[in-house]
Amino acid sequence: MSNRAVAYIEPGKVEVETIDYPGLELKDGPGVAPANVGRKCRHGVILKVLSTNICGSDQHMVRGRTTAPAGLVLGHEITGEVVERGPDVEFVQVGDVVSVPFNIACGRCRNCKERKTGICLNVNPARPGAAYGYVDMGGWVGGQAEYVMVPYADFNLLVFPDPDQAREKLLDLTMLSDIFPTGFHGVVTAGGGVGSTVYVAGAGPVGLAAAASAQLLGAAVVIVGDLNAERLAQARSFGCETVDLTKGSPEEQIDQILGVPEVDASVDAVGFEAREHAKNAEEAPATVLNSLMTLTRAGGALGIPGLYVTDDPGSADPDAQAGTLKMRLGLGWAKSHVFTTGQCPVMRYHRALMQAILHDRVHIAKAVNATVLSLEDAPRGYAEFDKGASRKYVLDPHGALQGAQAA
Repeated sequence: MSNRAVAYIEPGKVEVETIDYPGLELKDGPGVAPANVGRKCRHGVILKVLSTNICGSDQHMVRGRTTAPAGLVLGHEITGEVVERGPDVEFVQVGDVVSVPFNIACGRCRNCKERKTGICLNVNPARPGAAYGYVDMGGWVGGQAEYVMVPYADFNLLVFPDPDQAREKLLDLTMLSDIFPTGFHGVVTAGGGVGSTVYVAGAGPVGLAAAASAQLLGAAVVIVGDLNAERLAQARSFGCETVDLTKGSPEEQIDQILGVPEVDASVDAVGFEAREHAKNAEEAPATVLNSLMTLTRAGGALGIPGLYVTDDPGSADPDAQAGTLKMRLGLGWAKSHVFTTGQCPVMRYHRALMQAILHDRVHIAKAVNATVLSLEDAPRGYAEFDKGASRKYVLDPHGALQGAQAA
């Protein structure tokens, strides 16, 4: 069978190519860790991809800000239908409609047993943690494709209870693979809850998902800051207050909203490509972290789901090229802040968030302005997203989302 997929070619360029139909073995290819080549996946399944999303993390690679190799098949946000299962799969059935956590986890190691599935010890020979279609994450083939293989299926997959209902709500449920749990994790680890005031730095899809999560958790006021007017308007569309960072640091604007220049909880949904708080802002990687320490109350916490990297070869800052940032850690120490970083352990949250979607407690696709494209239109989605479009692009390889609109 044929299999079309989105591949990174060079900085600023992705193409849709024909690749091999997946099997239950990890073969050699762009970015595959040598120690993973030939790895048998009798515990895996083959999915027909029903939806797969373009992520800001993918953009870091496409912009040339990582060591991603040419030909790397992209895509770690996957929802699909099981069309084949390995001989060691016991519970997942052919025909199941499932959400795939972007973290690949074995379910057997110490970290997996402690629910730290973002840092599984057995799926990536290079370091703890793995993901589909991502540089230095083990080389597992990405899911911006027609078909993809998912290992350790019984452990990893979230099976939707009613396949027909799942297809009806697919545009919302597709957010369970990454951005909804990631945004939710940012708010939970920041201590956001009933009656709290929450500031979210960044109004991209993860930031908007964090803002919607804060509302779901009962925050009294949710404030979103960004440099992009279109994205700030999207945040206001579902009841958030906003801070326009082209007008300077956020504390004064927060003071105008709350009567005090600080919040209870803050979320960094920007990461290492942060920019200064000013018009025509230059890149300054530690800006968001330092800002959040300033505006978070003493005794508060920072949830940091925004991506930071060990190497950033595309940075103009020599320190940042090695993943070293000029943080005011003394300020955070003086205010007894708690910092939580790293990949979101998706499996900690995705079942509960699925229930919230299925029972209409949240409309996450509408919050993030989900926009459906065909797989062949993926290069256009990447280009528009890179220019700051306030949309979450969802790829539809098989027409499962035909006519779908965010409700």
